[in-house]
Amino acid sequence: MAESLFDQPRFKDANAAREHLESIRWPTGPVCPHCGATDRMSKLNGKAHRPGVYDCGHCRDQFTVTVGTVFERSKIPLNKWLMAATLLAASKKGMSSHQLHRTLGVTYKTAWFMSHRLREAMKPNGGGMLGGGGKIVEADETYFGNIKGRKHPGKSGGGDHKHKIFALVERDGTTRSFHVANVNDKTLKPILHAQVASDTHLMTDSAGHYRNMKRGAFLSHEMVNHTRKEYARRSRAVKGAVAHTNTVESFSGLLKRRLVGTYDHVSEQHLQKYCNEFDFRFTHRKTNDFERATAALKGIEGKRLTYRRIKSGPQAEA
Repeated sequence: MAESLFDQPRFKDANAAREHLESIRWPTGPVCPHCGATDRMSKLNGKAHRPGVYDCGHCRDQFTVTVGTVFERSKIPLNKWLMAATLLAASKKGMSSHQLHRTLGVTYKTAWFMSHRLREAMKPNGGGMLGGGGKIVEADETYFGNIKGRKHPGKSGGGDHKHKIFALVERDGTTRSFHVANVNDKTLKPILHAQVASDTHLMTDSAGHYRNMKRGAFLSHEMVNHTRKEYARRSRAVKGAVAHTNTVESFSGLLKRRLVGTYDHVSEQHLQKYCNEFDFRFTHRKTNDFERATAALKGIEGKRLTYRRIKSGPQAEA
């Protein structure tokens, strides 16, 4: 019988968890988070020191592997943090805070805060521009839920009463989605120009807000006309490629189904954080659970998140 992933020592023992995190953050040895030095480090093993404390010979400050990360000053054992990171990264449809609190044996409020810290870790650290080098990036917008206080337009249709999400997917590459106030060219085109490299082939549907793209902004801009039942055709600009938006539409469909099916309620205030979480998993969809969890743990650095920064209390996640 195959050994369960959670039988590993790092999920049962805080010291083993710390050593595992050190191997991820410091593969070539400790790095001082205060001054950035990599040498003259002393591990403090005295009875007065907790395990994993180092002293920097340059700035004389002490530190552990959690300093300067989303885990800093947390009272939660580090092995539970690693288990939470693995569960959130490995669960294809996400994991609600209620499920996390039942699984880890912590309070719901603690699990909710842990979830948001880990979503902060999953947020990209810059990452540069999407596409480039003649790659293909697909763009599309989608609508989710209902904005509090806005009435349904009835038979006239329209999505003004819903939350708007604009998604960019580099084929076989990175995914980024943005919670936007409106779906129009004034809102979407600046995001396209800021996020997508100019030497990229852009593919969208034929909605009005994608038309009249600035000349030279991208190598090419191909549109598929969904109103005429055109969903895929041979690309006119990229030899051997197909012009379509199926990849980004697949991401949007998965995002909405999982938000509704797993989290039930997501407020407008926190929607972008959930988008970051699903961007991360879709970007790493071709890796295994261990690799995905490791990628999430590599993102904990430099993202200190306090309870005040979250600004509101726990939501009613299922």
